[in-house]
Amino acid sequence: MIDRGKRNVLGVRIDAVDYEAAVGRIVAAARARQPLTVSALAVHGLMTGVLDAAQRYRLNRFDLLTPDGQPVRWALNWLHRTALPDRVYGPELMLRLCQATADEGLPIFLFGGTADLLAALSDGLTRRFPALRIAGMRPSLFRRLTAAERDEVVAAIRSSGAALAFIGLGCPRQEVWAYEFREALSMPLIAVGAAFAFHAGRLSQAPPALQARGLEWLYRLMHEPRRLWRRYLLLNPLYLTLLLMQFTGVGRFDPDRAARPTEDLLYG
Repeated sequence: MIDRGKRNVLGVRIDAVDYEAAVGRIVAAARARQPLTVSALAVHGLMTGVLDAAQRYRLNRFDLLTPDGQPVRWALNWLHRTALPDRVYGPELMLRLCQATADEGLPIFLFGGTADLLAALSDGLTRRFPALRIAGMRPSLFRRLTAAERDEVVAAIRSSGAALAFIGLGCPRQEVWAYEFREALSMPLIAVGAAFAFHAGRLSQAPPALQARGLEWLYRLMHEPRRLWRRYLLLNPLYLTLLLMQFTGVGRFDPDRAARPTEDLLYG
């Protein structure tokens, strides 16, 4: 098990952990019904914090930010010599957590996506993990919630008896959601992004060889060029440039230089 604590990557504190450590921390919090905010960050997710001071503030108050993308793991190893042998990929982390919660009889909640997506996801997960208990599901409204709707969401998740919730709203909305609902729900909230679509069979994952080489972004760009070209063709070069600046000391990226959000966004 590897857990070397948080390390500064471009002003965002990423946890140098492996799967075993991440799953252990999350399941322990679920067992104790304690709040724990978790996100698996690839380059795009990390860069939302680099470019937005309010999002940087939110991310740096997460309990656990795992290195989802190989380039994020490489940055930890390059900048901080963490010697991580593998990333902690959100879709894989979700599967390992489903297995662990099924083994322990801890119910889960699925929040985000459409009703059809959640039905397919639920079916796929329960076929894969027959002992998995899905306490409830709730699709996204794809807009900001009113205060009354927020209270309704909190009541629905809490009354379901779930011990943890997977959040699939897409980056950065899912991280904003986990940050804002942390105390109200008092359970692990795991932002897993495209994992819902992958495990529902709606989106194909990159071949393992491309994933290992940090080229998952290229596979996704080829499949969704109109939606993703700005994300990858603009952010990836900027990410590499800023990493070089941090490594050489030309640029300083202070995690504490952030702006506390002035209002709740209440995504849902």
